[in-house]
Amino acid sequence: MRLTGPLRAVAVVLLVGLTWLLANTLFGGESASSVLHFFSGTSEEATPEPRPRKYKCGLSAPCPPKHLAFRLVSGAANVIGPKICLEDKMLVSSVKNNVGRGLNIALVNGVTGELLETKTFDMWAGDVSDLLKFLRPLHEGTLVFVASFDDGATKLNDESRRLFEELGSTAVKDLAFRDSWVFVGAKGIENKSPFEQRMKNSKSSNKYEGWPESLEMDGCIPLRPPLES
Repeated sequence: MRLTGPLRAVAVVLLVGLTWLLANTLFGGESASSVLHFFSGTSEEATPEPRPRKYKCGLSAPCPPKHLAFRLVSGAANVIGPKICLEDKMLVSSVKNNVGRGLNIALVNGVTGELLETKTFDMWAGDVSDLLKFLRPLHEGTLVFVASFDDGATKLNDESRRLFEELGSTAVKDLAFRDSWVFVGAKGIENKSPFEQRMKNSKSSNKYEGWPESLEMDGCIPLRPPLES
């Protein structure tokens, strides 16, 4: 005997109910739920895991009040240029077309966080006197962000290394041909800077043929109080 009309609908409902009860008894609630989704034609979608929140310049945590968020990335070999990010603004990058072989430097007002100037100094074929003229007249409290690209050391002389040491560098005295280097210092700093990394150029450990791996460093720099007049 064929079921028609309302009787067929009742039979389908009873069949689904009995199937659900059987699945619930044998396998528990999750499998029963899957059976219902199967009969209803809907599918369960996995809940995506929340992405880790990123803060200014890609930091994993926000900086405290009156601090500047920064990220420095040295160049990769002689192919990918360096980056200098401050407060979520890219100061130096290949996209901005203001990078070059050697030392890429950004000067920032240490009281206001305002960008003062960016400049590149070729330490392979350039003139170190240009770098000296740039560093000598820095004002008290000026922040100095440095990221190397390709070779940042060949043309450095004793005075240029001393000027970086006065800004808080401890690695510049040993910086050599094609070493990777990122550094944040300040004019008038009393102690050595905690923001510095150097990767030595070594055939036995280089990531790229002829160059060490790129360095990446980020953090939070406290703003200086206004200087007393």
